[in-house]
Amino acid sequence: MATESFSDRDKHYFLDFMQATNGSYYVKISRSDLKEDHTFDKQQVVVFEENFKALLQALSDLFRTAAFQEAANAALPQHPAAERKTGIKSWDATCRPREKLMAQGRDAMADAELLAMLIGSGSPKESAVALAGRILESVDFNLRRLAALPLEELCTFRGMGHAKSLAIIAAMELAGRLAECPVVPG
Repeated sequence: MATESFSDRDKHYFLDFMQATNGSYYVKISRSDLKEDHTFDKQQVVVFEENFKALLQALSDLFRTAAFQEAANAALPQHPAAERKTGIKSWDATCRPREKLMAQGRDAMADAELLAMLIGSGSPKESAVALAGRILESVDFNLRRLAALPLEELCTFRGMGHAKSLAIIAAMELAGRLAECPVVPG
């Protein structure tokens, strides 16, 4: 139905929006690499219509987190590495999670920023946001998998003791209970 493509050197990318014989829609993402023998090595990913919303949300979260990390890195003082402070307090105020939440609202927040607010503080070598990012990466950025992590596993992350780990477990439990609550009008 519709195709977009772009190339970079010997790599060619194709984004196809297609309709299956049963009438449902899907997106096919393909990459073809030109090999030395002038044949192509082709890889494909197909996302079906019922997963479009999840795909768009994942891409949105990915770009939002990347933009946040880029802004956070740009906000760090430009001192030699030995003198560079990594704490959130050294960041530009507009990039700090609490200030960002107050100024821009919930929807502007990346999962790592929200999790960092629960963690509260990092270490001299790593900010709470970086720690939160490591934890989320360990569960493939899947909040359901994060909610299922036991205390012992959360405590294996450097910088995570019982208090910080239990704060995450409590927040995830509250979120689960909220999801089960009936909607109250008004």
